[in-house]
Amino acid sequence: MRAIGIVLAGGNNKRMRELTQKRAISAMPIAGNYRAIDFALSNMSNSHIQKVAVFTQYNARSLNDHLSSAKWWDFGRKQGGLYVFTPAVTSDNSSWYRGTADAIYQNIDYLKSSHEPYAIIASGDCIYKMDYNKLLEYHIAKKADITVVCKDMDSKAGLERYGTLRMNEEFRIEEFEEKPIVAKSQTVSCGIYVIRRRQLIELIEKCAEEDRYDFVNDIVIRYKDIKKVYGYKIHSYWKNIASVEDYYETNMDFLRADVRDYFFREYPDIYSKVDDYPPAKYNHGANVHNSLISNGCIVNGVVEDSLVFSNSFIGNNCVIKNSIILNDVYIGDNTQIENCIVESHGTIPANSFFRGDDSTKIVVEKNVRYAF
Repeated sequence: MRAIGIVLAGGNNKRMRELTQKRAISAMPIAGNYRAIDFALSNMSNSHIQKVAVFTQYNARSLNDHLSSAKWWDFGRKQGGLYVFTPAVTSDNSSWYRGTADAIYQNIDYLKSSHEPYAIIASGDCIYKMDYNKLLEYHIAKKADITVVCKDMDSKAGLERYGTLRMNEEFRIEEFEEKPIVAKSQTVSCGIYVIRRRQLIELIEKCAEEDRYDFVNDIVIRYKDIKKVYGYKIHSYWKNIASVEDYYETNMDFLRADVRDYFFREYPDIYSKVDDYPPAKYNHGANVHNSLISNGCIVNGVVEDSLVFSNSFIGNNCVIKNSIILNDVYIGDNTQIENCIVESHGTIPANSFFRGDDSTKIVVEKNVRYAF
């Protein structure tokens, strides 16, 4: 493909609460065996983009560990490959990434040393499948300067959390407002952009000269009346993990057969780093209904409408309902958990009770199994 890839994976927000105290949003576990960034990387690989850069920053240890081998997404190659960039102190700069445009600017040598004519920029915290070749064909056919992938959302989806836009009959963007107080449109930006590589270098360097740091506000919105900025609508599944509720709902979507089939049984595939765990084990007394149980788990109790991530243990007479149990969690006997997200590497004592009533409850318990 005639494009390089850029995945923006350094962000964080307070709406994720305790879930991002130990990891970046792009490293959030999804659907039992995946991380959020796997979807963007798989789309890059399936679109035959051979050179991809991931910009990480906030709480990047877990994410960098996940990206330590490029082979899982077929980027282990001599030409191109997967590049992970974190902020670095240089003679010219000692700042962390101050925004998405600044992240690209601090790694602009990646753009300048490439030869592909186009760049595809994607967020690392969105769950979707997409052929970027069709997006690039649309971009070229429209003779666009920038193409923004967008989607029509339900009015109840909390539109003020997104960038909303309006297009004319030719799909040229006429209005674009980032995180509006009151949304004027139900069409939101999906955080995926196409731009010619040389033009991206020019605009990023101009932003740096003017002390501007945000790609959306300082490039897409600022130049929408000067440059030809078009929208490309998608109608397939797309979710952005921007809050605890988004994260919970996205994982719960994978309990639906149609969503699972779309992502994991329909071509192209979604790839991830593989953990070497044995298959899940169901002991006498286990009763599992409409749930995803990952490798390495041992189940002794009742699990309904829930996701249990890898290497977790559920004790005798436990009842888990409408919950997400992250990896390496030990749940003691006679415990009840409902409408909760249990943070990874935790030990839930026997006879515990947790329930989220008004909203999803996050359960964070210390790991006492290995305490001295």
